[in-house]
Amino acid sequence: MNLELLESFGQNYPEEADGTLDCTSMALTCTFNRWGTLLAVGCNDGRIVIWDFLTRGIAKIISAHIHPVCSLCWSRDGHKLVSASTDNIVSQWDVLTGDCDQRFRFPSPILKLQCHPRDMDKVLVCPMKSAPVLLTLSDSKHVVLPVDDDSDLNVVAAFDRRGEYIYTGNAKGKILVLKTNTQELVASFRVTTGTSNTTAIKSIEFARKGSCFLINTADRIIRVYDGREILTCGRDGEPEPMQKLQDLVNRTPWKRCCFSGDGEYIVAGSARQHALYIWEKSIGNLVKILHGTRGELLLDVAWHPVRPIIASISSGVVSIWAQNQVENWSAFAPDFKELDENVEYEERESEFDIEDEDKSEPEQTGADAAEDEEVDVTTVDPIVAFCSSDEELEDYKALLYLPIAPEVEDPEENPFGPPPDASAQTATPEDSLTSGDKKQRQPSSEGGPAKKKARTTTVELPGVPSDEVHPLLGVKGDGKSKKKTAGRPKGSKGKDKDFPFRPKPYRGERPAFPMEALGSSGPGGGGVGGGMKGRAEGGLATGSLVSQSYKQHDIGGMD
Repeated sequence: MNLELLESFGQNYPEEADGTLDCTSMALTCTFNRWGTLLAVGCNDGRIVIWDFLTRGIAKIISAHIHPVCSLCWSRDGHKLVSASTDNIVSQWDVLTGDCDQRFRFPSPILKLQCHPRDMDKVLVCPMKSAPVLLTLSDSKHVVLPVDDDSDLNVVAAFDRRGEYIYTGNAKGKILVLKTNTQELVASFRVTTGTSNTTAIKSIEFARKGSCFLINTADRIIRVYDGREILTCGRDGEPEPMQKLQDLVNRTPWKRCCFSGDGEYIVAGSARQHALYIWEKSIGNLVKILHGTRGELLLDVAWHPVRPIIASISSGVVSIWAQNQVENWSAFAPDFKELDENVEYEERESEFDIEDEDKSEPEQTGADAAEDEEVDVTTVDPIVAFCSSDEELEDYKALLYLPIAPEVEDPEENPFGPPPDASAQTATPEDSLTSGDKKQRQPSSEGGPAKKKARTTTVELPGVPSDEVHPLLGVKGDGKSKKKTAGRPKGSKGKDKDFPFRPKPYRGERPAFPMEALGSSGPGGGGVGGGMKGRAEGGLATGSLVSQSYKQHDIGGMD
């Protein structure tokens, strides 16, 4: 596909819904790879579903975690995927094989993680109630970033566009700019409201192109800054934001904000409902509001890197927003005419002749003479949309697509597969359950080598509380996204709550069943036998709602 032809002269933002992606389990977070060809979705059952975005089909499913996936990030070349779950574990995955390279266990929940834009060996992690941590994957070491106030540890952090600096923000509105390699403080400033009051920093997001970044704050205003001005002001500077974006009518708080692929638009998802607000960055005007299903709460928003497409998550489903594509053939062929009804065509005398005898041969000048020149069809020009401003060539080792192998369910014959194991036929039901769970974790090729166990590193953060609960597990959301309520269902009273069902009382004659199989048990040798014999002779005992056969199994055990 020629991406240069997609650059339209009109608006570059989505206008309407363009379908959904159903992951069969509830989606919580999503992120595009650098080229927008693959979309990784983290689910509440711990799986990572990777979608081929061109075909809108599932390319791979990684059984990553046991607990819900709360944050995802692609490496620069697309071969690795870093994920965090609500049980405080950060894992690195090989996308092609689905294997886990290594794990890190943190003492507190992970709010966000981000891979270094250029160095694939570094990952920035934002634990809850802790200073941000810079992980080095190769030697499993970590560095705790310095903070402005040790008493305020509600800190968010983000790499800039090229990873040279790390921007951190705390609950008092203080922004620190640190050198990534040395953690040296380069610049700092404070985000203030109209008066001298400060406001908490909720998130920091950078554009893929240009030097702009946005800060989402608790005062429901999105501020857009120029990174070059921040560095020029230095420490304790007072830079002015380029734009202040907000919903003046409804005073909407923002759940998630991000830039468009070209950095010209900003989308913000409402924290109250499934609504996306799109602004033009240069002017600051609101150009579009996309409304989803009423009553749903937004969880995550991601803008496609090179196309005007937005993916949003609400109620466990990924919604796609795109432009309305209208086929205009006359735009491609100037002499093309669209007909409303059939028109009779008059054929010329020599129209379908192999050689037109009546045609006169004009002299070759200009463009006609250029047709005889040799055309280079072997050299591949780099796609400008896939290259950064400081790069001339594409990364030819990058992973843009995943091979999809067909999955055959219950094949009748498998001539090329391994012979069936004899021990599997005589396995107990318990063994079959555990083996079925193991099969999901094993690679598709059973005859291949066993998976190498991933190395787990425990990250020690002194002074960080270990009893914190991730906000995803404690957020009051819509009814569809909440867990089952604890306790017994309504209407159950007394000891009936212990029974899984309430059988109807038996009416009519009940045949007696032999009591010899029950034997005598209980105190005195005949307590249970005598009691059951009396019930068998007299039919159903007064006030009993459980059938005799159920009582028999309850005492003598299931067959």
